[in-house]
Amino acid sequence: MKALRSIDSTLPRNLHPPRVWYTSYGSNMHLDRLAAYIQGGRPPGAAREYPGCRNRAMPTQSIPVELTGAMYFATESPVWGGGRAFYDPDASGRVLARAHLITVEQFADIAAQEMYRQPGVDLDLVDALTQGRDVLGGGRYETLVCAGQVDGLPVLTFTAPWGMNDIQWVPPSPAYVRFLASGLLSTGAWDEDAVATYVAACPGASGHWSSKDIAALLKPKAL
Repeated sequence: MKALRSIDSTLPRNLHPPRVWYTSYGSNMHLDRLAAYIQGGRPPGAAREYPGCRNRAMPTQSIPVELTGAMYFATESPVWGGGRAFYDPDASGRVLARAHLITVEQFADIAAQEMYRQPGVDLDLVDALTQGRDVLGGGRYETLVCAGQVDGLPVLTFTAPWGMNDIQWVPPSPAYVRFLASGLLSTGAWDEDAVATYVAACPGASGHWSSKDIAALLKPKAL
C-alpha cells in the first residue's frame, strides 16, 4: 500500500506560494477526470465541456492524504444523479482524499470551473491561508478551505458554505459511488474494504449504502 502523507495542520506562513496542493475528496481524485479541468474537454459521463486551465500541465505529484472533518452527500448532481460529495472541516472524523500539486493559477482556474465561472481570473488566497476559510459565494463549491500544509505548501480544497447538519442529506447514485470509491482505490493508499466501509459511513450514504454493496460495485464485472 502507498504511504499516506501527513498534513501539518498549521496554516502556511507564505501567503503567496508558487504551488498548492489542490485536494479532491470527490470525482477529481481520478486523474483522467481532472485532466478535463486542466487541459479542457468533456470527462466521461459529464454533461458539459470544460474550457480547461491557462496552464495545461498535469500535476507534478498526486498523493493520498486524510483531512480532518467529514464528507457527506447533499444536493442533486445533474451529472451523476443523487447527492454530491461535500466536505465539512468542522465536523469530527476523517476524509480520505487525494492532493494534486499544481500552480496557484491552475487552482484558481479549476475552482472557477467548479463554480460555473469562466477560468482566467486569479484568486486572492490570503483570507483562506490566514483564516483557514474564505467564502467566495453562496454556491455549492464556492468556499475555499485550507487544511494545513504539506512540504510547506498549502493544502487547499473547496466545499459549500453551509455545515453538514445545515442541509438535507441526499443518497449518492450507484454511478457516483462507484466512481468516487474507485478514485480512492486508485491512490493505492486504501484497500477495497477500507474504501467501502468509509463511503458507506458518510452521511447521505449511511443507511442507503452498505459496505458490501459498495464493494460489489468495485468488482471488475461492475466497472
